[in-house]
Amino acid sequence: MDSDKNFTLRVMTIDDYDDVFALWNSISGFAIRSIDDSREGVDIFLKRNPSTSVVAIADGKVVGAILCGNDGRRGCFYHVCVLKDYRRHGIGREMVAFCMEALRKEHINKVSLIAFTKNDVGNAFWNSIGWTRREDLNYYDFTLNKENIIAFINEKQ
Repeated sequence: MDSDKNFTLRVMTIDDYDDVFALWNSISGFAIRSIDDSREGVDIFLKRNPSTSVVAIADGKVVGAILCGNDGRRGCFYHVCVLKDYRRHGIGREMVAFCMEALRKEHINKVSLIAFTKNDVGNAFWNSIGWTRREDLNYYDFTLNKENIIAFINEKQ
């Protein structure tokens, strides 16, 4: 792929799932979650966020994708990726701009993302386009399943 714009962007739909899932699996160090990243999980996400996720198409195939959504207050990017051979051609930057504009149309004024600390390529990208790495907070998560919720409820304080 040369440096001219030989790709198009469009809103991601569930019809893109197989191609996007294959893209995710082709990225080294990429973390896939069995429930959230299943066809059903992505379908639920896209129904809640029908206009904010994006795919990049080049040479007749999906070469980039961002799952993007919001909670009414803040946007979040998930699974930002570009196929290795298509990197450094502006695809990532344009996908980010696409999602930011979609969020802005929904009156969202801030967007965040999580990048694994060992994701050197991703972290270099975010730093190069002016995103701020937060060092003033900790990120916590909790897996919502029956066993974890019961254990949490039964935990003695």
